[in-house]
Amino acid sequence: MADFFEVERLIDELARLYATACATAWFKIEKKKPTEEEYRVKVVEFMRHFEYTLSAFQKTPEADIFREQAKKALEVEIERVLLGKNKEVERRFKYFVDYG
Repeated sequence: MADFFEVERLIDELARLYATACATAWFKIEKKKPTEEEYRVKVVEFMRHFEYTLSAFQKTPEADIFREQAKKALEVEIERVLLGKNKEVERRFKYFVDYG
């Protein structure tokens, strides 16, 4: 089995680098200060966009294994966000609410 370190790292950073920026912009456009739960849910919504990227990979047994591993890793990160255990998401929420 191939090593997919790069994608595992991307999933680790997905919330911080992509999803929080999108969620923050979304709430700014809405002119709304979200609750923690609302913010986390919106971050997860943007994280799930990565599933589209995974669907673009080849339709081969190796790619199927890759997608399965990546989706499992994504679900772990999503669960961390929803439980408030992703420090970067919590930090970004606090900054947005306090200074946004």
